[in-house]
Formats: sequence, C-alpha cells, structure tokens
Amino acid sequence: MAHTLKIGDTAGDFRLPGGRLDGETFHRREYTLSEQRGKPLVLAFYPGDDTPVCTAQLCSYSDGLAQLQSSGAAVWGISPQGLDSHERFARDRDLRMPLLYDQERTVAKSFGIAAPLIGLRRAVFILDATGRLHWKHVTAVGATYPPATTLTAQLVRLSA
Repeated sequence: MAHTLKIGDTAGDFRLPGGRLDGETFHRREYTLSEQRGKPLVLAFYPGDDTPVCTAQLCSYSDGLAQLQSSGAAVWGISPQGLDSHERFARDRDLRMPLLYDQERTVAKSFGIAAPLIGLRRAVFILDATGRLHWKHVTAVGATYPPATTLTAQLVRLSA
C-alpha cells in the first residue's frame, strides 16, 4: 500500500469515470484531477453506496453543497462501486455532487487509503487550487466523518 499523502504533498493526477445528477439526468463523463486546477477540491472517499454511514455522510455533503461551493470548491465522492450503483444512489438520495468510480482502487491506493475487506478507508482530502493537500481526515474503522461545516471552515482557511 502507498504511503498516505501528507499535508503539503501534491496529489498525482488521475482520471476516473463518474456521474452527477442534474435535475432528472445523471450525466456520465470522465473526471480528472487536473481539470480542477485553479480551484480547491474536496475528495470524499467512502466504502459503499447505500450503506448507513456512507449515506449519512454523502447526504450531509450534498445538503451542505452550496456552502462548500461558496469558496469555489468542488466536491467529489469516490468509491469502488460502478456507475449504475452511483446513479441509483444519487437518484434515491438526491445527491448533487459527482460520484466517481474507482474500480481498481488505484486512486485510493495513491492516497494511501486502500484497505482489505472494505476496499478503502473512509477519508476526506481537501486540495488547494494547485493540487496540494491542505487538510485530511482518515478513519481507522470508518464509522465517523467530518461534517460539512468542518470542511467549509477548512476551505475558508484556504482563501484567507
């Protein structure tokens, strides 16, 4: 397993398939880290669609999306489930952020959070406009996650 990204490290570029619910349409496309250069990015890694803690986490981020985006940041959810699963999850829960499919957990591995049995550790990374790691929260067990207000406070610190 790769070493966990440290504060100040620059994240390596990646490309993942994903989709975002917009109205009634789930728009599918490729997402790349490099497309976000010039603005902050919140990467929320979660073990599975439609599981209790993951659902609570992603719903809280979707509910707080306007606040999170007020600093110019984008929010992406990343898990090993396929796009059909992501689309059902987004539709069932009205999730408005892109959900990306890390099938082989290559991105999770590059961030040092791949884990046996569960696929990946629940983790949130905030990257600054240059792609450098500003803040992170990685769980050992996976039952907790930082609320949207904590992420917003970190994004405000980036722009200060």
